[in-house]
Amino acid sequence: MTDLQSPPPDHPHEYLTVRELADLLRLKERKVYDLAASGEVPCSRATGKLLFPAAEIRAWIEGAQSGGFVAAPVVRPGVFLGSHDPLLDWAIRQSRCGLATYFDGSLDGLARFAAGEGVASGLHVRDTEGGWNIGAAREAASGQNAVLVGFAARRRGLVLRQDGPAPQGLADLAGLRLAPRQDSSGTAGLLRDLAAEAGLELGTVTLTPLERTEDEAVQSVRRGEADVTFGLQSVARAYGLPFVPVIEERFDLLIDRKAYFEPPLQTLMAFCRSETFRSRAESLGGYDLSPLGEVVWNA
Repeated sequence: MTDLQSPPPDHPHEYLTVRELADLLRLKERKVYDLAASGEVPCSRATGKLLFPAAEIRAWIEGAQSGGFVAAPVVRPGVFLGSHDPLLDWAIRQSRCGLATYFDGSLDGLARFAAGEGVASGLHVRDTEGGWNIGAAREAASGQNAVLVGFAARRRGLVLRQDGPAPQGLADLAGLRLAPRQDSSGTAGLLRDLAAEAGLELGTVTLTPLERTEDEAVQSVRRGEADVTFGLQSVARAYGLPFVPVIEERFDLLIDRKAYFEPPLQTLMAFCRSETFRSRAESLGGYDLSPLGEVVWNA
């Protein structure tokens, strides 16, 4: 492995991967993501992957020894990442704040936020101590200028078919067809934890094809392709399906602090404080907006 007291030898490729740079610097890969997100190390993003120009890495290491190299700050794209929430999705569009969205689950959003791929990420991850989101945010945003802001509390439970089986809780799901969410979603992890607590062996449940959003999971139940999904009361209500409450969860927003004060996020947050937004939340049902705007944790 290369000695950090001297610049790295010429690399056979023009760019280094995350793993190659981690080996070179004798760091964990997660620290490399943190360095990239904070702008401390020169990098570029192509085809969704982080790449590090070998020549600039050599200059960065030499500069670190002499104090002469300052990496350019990372410019985060105007993308909202993380977990899909119907109310948040609607607010981003209705506010015309200009942010794009890439919703593919809480854990996916945290990883992408750490890599600088967006300005904010929604999450609902239960901490080992029984709280919500702080532990996951702390791990993903370590060393970054970020803040965790409250959005809403949401009721989650069993969304059922009309005239189908009528389980009263997670322990009753054995033998039923369940529409699952992807492993990168907070829903999948929460279901595993709560099923274990309820004594349900998920191997006794028949899993239908993966659904990647809250709406898609409930739609599969409505079409009769699944008997049940572990979904939101608001979505069950929108499709007129029976709902059995299981847990109230926190949905929070991990936000880059600099981006928070720029027009897109300021426009979105102002809209979320409007009567129009509150009326929408009330009509959807299953939301408690009392956490909205609360600073939960500072990086």
